[in-house]
Amino acid sequence: MLDLLFTNPFSFILLFGGLIISIGLHEAAHAFMADYLGDPTPRSMGRTTLNPIAHLDPLGTLVILFTGFFGWGKPAPFDPYNLKNPKSDTALIALAGPASNIVIAVALAVLLRFLPLPAAVLTILYSMIILNINLALFNLIPVPPLDGSKVISLFLSNESALRYQIQNNRIILLLLILPLFGSVSIAYLLISPISKLILSLLLPYN
Repeated sequence: MLDLLFTNPFSFILLFGGLIISIGLHEAAHAFMADYLGDPTPRSMGRTTLNPIAHLDPLGTLVILFTGFFGWGKPAPFDPYNLKNPKSDTALIALAGPASNIVIAVALAVLLRFLPLPAAVLTILYSMIILNINLALFNLIPVPPLDGSKVISLFLSNESALRYQIQNNRIILLLLILPLFGSVSIAYLLISPISKLILSLLLPYN
């Protein structure tokens, strides 16, 4: 993405801004869902807002700047003890984030198909659709701390789900090391077939 800054600053601003907004809406969706399900934690911490600044993680934003395709926001806080059905509600909260990225991708695909836009804007929209689809699918991988790890608990017994969550901290530590060995590239290879299928349905060309 840094190369884009020097070759086309306008496109850089649009793409970087779009990434920030997409990740912000992803975390906001988690917060709004938790609030809807009865947990006041995200609201009390100012996270039930569409303002992306409230959801930015400084390091995650810096990573976005340098990679252009990978980064993260500040995790939306919630307390499962405030939920009526902790296991299923936690899964709904987790799914809300990736679902928001799918909605963004579909909305942008509609704009791309039906509005007469300049070529530069079309290119940015096309990139944002791909990025949001990949962001959604990446987060659905069932490995902590990704959203998919909370969804998979829904299919485990209470005892197994508890053991799974206890192991999360160890797995998170492993994930901090794995990117040095190309884990992001491996994850992309895993989601790539599904991503291409979804994009073929959304985009007039791919």
